[in-house]
Amino acid sequence: MTDDPARPPLARPPLGRPPSGFAMPRPGGGPGDSQPRDGQPGDGAGGDHASPLAPDATIDITAEQQALHISAILAELDRDFIGLAPVKARVREIAALLLVDKLRGRYGLGSTRPSLHMCFTGSPGTGKTTLAMRMGELLRELGYLRKGHLVAVTRDDLVGQYVGHTAPKTKEVLKRAMGGVLLIDEAYYLYRPDNERDYGQEAIEILLQFMETNRDDLVVILAGYADRMDVFFRSNPGMASRIAHNIDFPDFSLEELMQISELMLEQEQYRFSPGAAAAFREYIELRMHQPRFANARSMRNAIDRLRLRQARRLVTAGGQISRADLIEITEADVRGSRVFSMGTEPAEPAPPEPVQPGPGPAA
Repeated sequence: MTDDPARPPLARPPLGRPPSGFAMPRPGGGPGDSQPRDGQPGDGAGGDHASPLAPDATIDITAEQQALHISAILAELDRDFIGLAPVKARVREIAALLLVDKLRGRYGLGSTRPSLHMCFTGSPGTGKTTLAMRMGELLRELGYLRKGHLVAVTRDDLVGQYVGHTAPKTKEVLKRAMGGVLLIDEAYYLYRPDNERDYGQEAIEILLQFMETNRDDLVVILAGYADRMDVFFRSNPGMASRIAHNIDFPDFSLEELMQISELMLEQEQYRFSPGAAAAFREYIELRMHQPRFANARSMRNAIDRLRLRQARRLVTAGGQISRADLIEITEADVRGSRVFSMGTEPAEPAPPEPVQPGPGPAA
């Protein structure tokens, strides 16, 4: 999981379009593999095998963006992500660089494949996992990845508990990620210099080797808090030198969190009463200053609890109810939170950000 353009940062998705980004319903499983559009995988960087263009030929760059679905993916990014203006600007820069690099190849102009390994820094719930999935889609459409799927892991998926256990675990994860994006959440936990019996360094060495030798078929994204990632990179300069793009995800403002929450409710077919909307804004302001606050993820948890309190209220009251009753969240539902009465909220777990592959992107 601030920078708000002049217009509202998220347009409502068109009817019939599956929700995504911070408005996604919680998926039943872990991150899945996104499938290539129209069933056609990318052909790798330089996969455009057509004869080089004549020096005096011209290319319609706008048409190229549309043909490669770049414009559509970037439009989805603007539509599905509230706020995060600097993040979206950086993604557009990367997309522009790769498109120009691809077009240079059409003229037979030589250039080395740009390094695409990245570091996403920011607080939990600011959209790092979802954006990693979108980056996979974008790189596949540009021909820099074969599949563009996302494999999201943590230290436990890579580091073993005894001698000889780490290498096969790490290599199995890398095997699953080949052709796509490997996201390592809280990557700094791989390095534990105070524990001589820790095997995290072995996983790092294997990752370094794969990042270099398989850079044409794998993009690694490290994610976590900025200050801890800085310490990690200082301790592992080989890893730092392989990261080409560092993207920082700002925390959401109160207004942006309110927009995220309203969109989550809308896509679940609920709505705030006027009093509830004002009370929930007050709830967000209180919650932002409490421990374990996780931006959009905390809003998702809050919405879940609102639904629980609404359901309990309706069932307890009994009698006749209408469709409007089932849709409306009241001020009483909001103020039932312990944030108002005790200043605390039940402890929230910190799972990876919810991810649901978009139609042919939650640290």
